[in-house]
Amino acid sequence: MLFLPALAEADATAGGTAAGSTTTPASTTTPASTTASPAVTTAAAQLGTGTLRRGSRGSRVKALQTLLTQAGYKTTGDGQYGASTVSNVRRFQRAAKLKVTGVAGTATLNALRTATDGSASTRATATSSQHLGDRIPLRKGMNGHDVKVLQDFLDRAGFDTSVDGEFGSGTLKTVKLFEGDQQRTVDGVMDQADIDLLRSLIDGESGTATTTTAVQLAPGDKATVGSDGLAIAPANAPDQVKQIIAAGNVIAKKPYHYGGGHGTWDDTGYDCSGSVSYALHGAGLLDQALPSGDFMSWGDDGPGQWVTIYANSGHMYMVVAGLRFDTSGRQQDGTRWHAASRSSSGYTVVHPPGL
Repeated sequence: MLFLPALAEADATAGGTAAGSTTTPASTTTPASTTASPAVTTAAAQLGTGTLRRGSRGSRVKALQTLLTQAGYKTTGDGQYGASTVSNVRRFQRAAKLKVTGVAGTATLNALRTATDGSASTRATATSSQHLGDRIPLRKGMNGHDVKVLQDFLDRAGFDTSVDGEFGSGTLKTVKLFEGDQQRTVDGVMDQADIDLLRSLIDGESGTATTTTAVQLAPGDKATVGSDGLAIAPANAPDQVKQIIAAGNVIAKKPYHYGGGHGTWDDTGYDCSGSVSYALHGAGLLDQALPSGDFMSWGDDGPGQWVTIYANSGHMYMVVAGLRFDTSGRQQDGTRWHAASRSSSGYTVVHPPGL
């Protein structure tokens, strides 16, 4: 796969191009507006404006669940604001760059209506769309800088894509490959949840230097990655460290699935926080999976001697006995275990007590 320099999501000046990219004439042509289905229109009308939160129930909650599903966050429409609805609201908020609370307040409700009313793909023109997410959904026939960023992200995630800013048949094929690989609905349309998932796959891959390092281990205390992609624990590591590594090996080669590992420990795939949660659970350190943002206040502050966790609201990974356990890079290395470090800039650093 050809790796290209990461494209900037917004140019330094309007109408410019990302560094290293080829200047192409921008078109203002966009496809005809996609009209929302009657069910979505009805749900948007029923949603109202009052805050909804865990424990809420009724028709407004069911409308919220309908719109979350329409935005790409599949949610059971039972009218009960339970754990799964909280989780999907948090994911939508993160994708929409809202404060991630799991509570559906006015800003969240308005953003959800906007994301599902069928007009998001046409409100912004190709020339004004500088960020991936300015137009939702992205589909065949569209063009612009946001499409170019999408193509670059797909390529960096391991799905070969020509980066030309045109959502043609080649990009359509690649998007479907991405959706199939991640067990998303294969429709060739990049909705908000697809874009959020893609961001998490490539988050931070351009970084190589670490700004916060764990306590240096002696050579004999460092784990290694075997030829099979599984980690080999150092003989003198504490038992909990060996248990973390053993659990991590169980899922090291499993696919990345958005939300994977959060509904059940035995899942078909795992996202970043689901992966770390599973490994920590294997050592008896967690009873239930946590989203990445919750790890920011988990455990003890700062790097640990054997285990260091790096978390922010959008991604997380950990370093265990000198090896990085991270979904980012799995496409290239075939495993979640990586000997190479990555940038820790923008991450909160914590560690399990005693480790």
